[in-house]
Amino acid sequence: MTDDIAQHYQQIISALGENPEREGLRDTPVRAAKAMQFLTHGYHQSLEEIVNGAVFESQTDEMVLVKDIELYSMCEHHLLPFIGKCHIAYLPSGKVLGLSKFARIVDMYARRMQIQENLTREIAEAVQEVTQARGVAVVIEARHLCMMMRGVEKQNSSMTSSVMLGDFRANQATRHEFLTLIN
Repeated sequence: MTDDIAQHYQQIISALGENPEREGLRDTPVRAAKAMQFLTHGYHQSLEEIVNGAVFESQTDEMVLVKDIELYSMCEHHLLPFIGKCHIAYLPSGKVLGLSKFARIVDMYARRMQIQENLTREIAEAVQEVTQARGVAVVIEARHLCMMMRGVEKQNSSMTSSVMLGDFRANQATRHEFLTLIN
């Protein structure tokens, strides 16, 4: 598969007017192919595999919040990165999730080509599925290179997206507590 992707990168380099055989570019198609495979490795992971049974019985029923989980993803419209952080909260109902699994869930979905709005929802729904929580809240703040490097070229722009499920959607006080804690 790497060879197929590399061949396409070589064609792109040529189509842009460069010589893919010059010294600095000679190995670029293979390096770019390997990089793209790494940047999209979330397609080859499953929720069950990354959670790996790390859901534990607990009497905790207060909000659990994990903040500032860094993320790197690829805009599906331009194949350019967007970079940011994710905040996840949930209201356990007898089960808690191992702490590192939140970062793994974020990474699995972020390492796919998509838009930020969908990424936010996928993460929230995955945490809900795994924990069966009374509510899940996810906020992502990210900077999009497709907006910074091309098009309108707005260097200081960022995007915030949120998804509130269960009690976070139904209960304004719970939602407000979450939003206060992440700001």
